[in-house]
Amino acid sequence: MITQYLFSRFFNFNNAKLMIFKRGHGIESLPEKMRQYIITTCELTTPKEIHFCDGSEKEMKIFIKKMMSDGTIVPLPKYCNCYLARTDPRDVARVESKTSITTKDKRDTIPEPAEGVVGKLGNWMSPEEMDCHINTKFKGCMKGKIMYVIPFSMGPPGGPLSKMGIQITDSTYVAAAAGVMTRMGEKVSKLMNESNQNEIVRCTHSVGVPEDSSSKKPNPWPCNPEKTLIMHKPDEKLIVSFGSGYGGNSLLGKKCFALRIGSTIAKSEGWLAEHMLIMGITPPKGEKKYICAAFPSACGKTNLAMLTPKVPGYKIECVGDDIAWIKFNPKTKMFHAINPENGIFGVAPGTSCASNPNAMRTIFKDTMFTNTALTSDGGVWWEGMEDVDEGVTIIDWHGKPWDRKKPASHPNARFCAPARNLPIIDPNWESPDGVPISAILFGGRRPEGVPLIYQSFSWEHGVLIGAMMRSEATAAAEHKGKNVMNDPFAMRPFFGYNFGHYIQHWLDMPKLHEGIKLPKIFHVNWFRKSKDGKWLWPGYGDNIRVLDWVLRRVSSDDDSIAVKTPIGFVPKEDSINVEGLSDVNLKEALSVPVDFWKQEIESGTKYFCDQMPKDTPDQMWKELKELRKRLEKGH
Repeated sequence: MITQYLFSRFFNFNNAKLMIFKRGHGIESLPEKMRQYIITTCELTTPKEIHFCDGSEKEMKIFIKKMMSDGTIVPLPKYCNCYLARTDPRDVARVESKTSITTKDKRDTIPEPAEGVVGKLGNWMSPEEMDCHINTKFKGCMKGKIMYVIPFSMGPPGGPLSKMGIQITDSTYVAAAAGVMTRMGEKVSKLMNESNQNEIVRCTHSVGVPEDSSSKKPNPWPCNPEKTLIMHKPDEKLIVSFGSGYGGNSLLGKKCFALRIGSTIAKSEGWLAEHMLIMGITPPKGEKKYICAAFPSACGKTNLAMLTPKVPGYKIECVGDDIAWIKFNPKTKMFHAINPENGIFGVAPGTSCASNPNAMRTIFKDTMFTNTALTSDGGVWWEGMEDVDEGVTIIDWHGKPWDRKKPASHPNARFCAPARNLPIIDPNWESPDGVPISAILFGGRRPEGVPLIYQSFSWEHGVLIGAMMRSEATAAAEHKGKNVMNDPFAMRPFFGYNFGHYIQHWLDMPKLHEGIKLPKIFHVNWFRKSKDGKWLWPGYGDNIRVLDWVLRRVSSDDDSIAVKTPIGFVPKEDSINVEGLSDVNLKEALSVPVDFWKQEIESGTKYFCDQMPKDTPDQMWKELKELRKRLEKGH
């Protein structure tokens, strides 16, 4: 038994059609289409009971108690209201290979690659196949279990840039995490009845493991990795996920809604849904500016969003660390951005008081850790974190004494914390109208050739920079090794529609919004190495020195701080403050090796020719041609 409180919000499946309209569940305020969606899902999945989430603190305590009883989490008495979950070792990251988009016309989802080439810009599934998977995989999949119904808002409820959804899940872990990552509860369900019900995104999730009545011990992390599928149907604003209980596979408001479905909505409505941080920067003697930055997962996006400046006088405030919805504001003639999320779902390994002190000040209160190591004094530990106190022992993420020959935490171990706990949260982070964006940064892990920072010559050139983004693979997905992979706009796993059409949508922004003051576009690379394998730039808090140059270029086109190179404007060496730094070879960090860049152009050209020969916009071929000419001329 959970508690009388929880059962007071249940209705029995057998009486679903009768009870679903009874007052007291929050369901009565939902539009008819959403009520029918819940009934249909009940009939297919046959749960034991249904719980409508209200998003209250009381409810969260009940979820915590249930997960502790099931063995899903253990408490961390060293901290305030923190817990650790260990997943099944087969369920630890996004499964891009099992993620698909469904449209009637395949080319609406993915470009047609060149003959004999394997497409790498998403996976398509026919409507018939998706329906078949739903009807077979989900039949009876919640037998004996609780089905949670989660009304939620991405962005401040009722805001002009926000969108709403309903997630159904049979995972208490997911219901609890959704309460952190979204605005969830009865306030949202009431707003749904006042909105266009066709705009509400429906999200169905199951771990794919019915309860075994013969088992005496609960499964602490049920999942069905052999049958895992994450499917999206943009035309119906529908997301369906089966088999995984972890991260973006199961928190469907995150990558699935905010990026894949979000990007299709953005295209139809004339805005951008992007894998970007949003941060405010106030220089010692200057005006506060907001920037967005797009990096692949586990490439320092959260660290930059929460940066602690090493140079005195600068103030950093965080609006969001992962996703930005960017829309034109006719009053300011600028792009404004909101963070559609309500929490932080960050990569733990590498996070420390040295690399990200603001994150460390955030995550030891009201936080769910997943797949980190456990310390004998009731805390957590991961690679890159400060050493534990003498005498403290470590249990690895498998729940066994740590064998120091292996990682103690999983490389994709995470922390899930409320954004409001961040000490540098921006005062406007929940502004319904968003914050004005002055600059957009692209970047990734590039060990050679790519300078510390450069600026595009134009919006169109900036779009090419985003489209040609490449980075070393990370542990956030199932990729292995450190191969440099194409990750255009840091969106490769998250496009909701044909990437060629996505590029054209970016190119169309000036035409769609008359008089717009476009953000200036930059590319950064904190990860360049010297020939002997040493970092050329210290990174972390010293990145403020680079951001300072960005602010100056945003405020003015003063050429006294920039050098024109074939690939874009690069800082003059004396325009970046390196006072207090030792062993920094800024000349090498900012260099633009011509041979490397000629190869980069050939790689980019081949990528476009291979992956989308029929869908690459003409403007991209023009920009590549101009870049090639500049390299041949040397300027």
